[in-house]
Amino acid sequence: MILARLSGLNGKKLVEFVGKFWFVYSHTARSHTVCWHSDGRITVIPYHSGEEIGPGLLNKIIKKDLGITREEFLKKI
Repeated sequence: MILARLSGLNGKKLVEFVGKFWFVYSHTARSHTVCWHSDGRITVIPYHSGEEIGPGLLNKIIKKDLGITREEFLKKI
């Protein structure tokens, strides 16, 4: 289903995708990338080489940080 389409999504790809929702790169702190939105929202994305983003964290980033539905996210990717 939806999560199956998102499998294989790593931190590098997710940082690129959040840019489509007007988030911009702020900085990297160790193995996490911080992106912010002009309205004050911030998202922190784990940037571990070769590791996929887990479904729970991905849902949190999509729903709470980006403020959109999974369906809206899938339309952009």
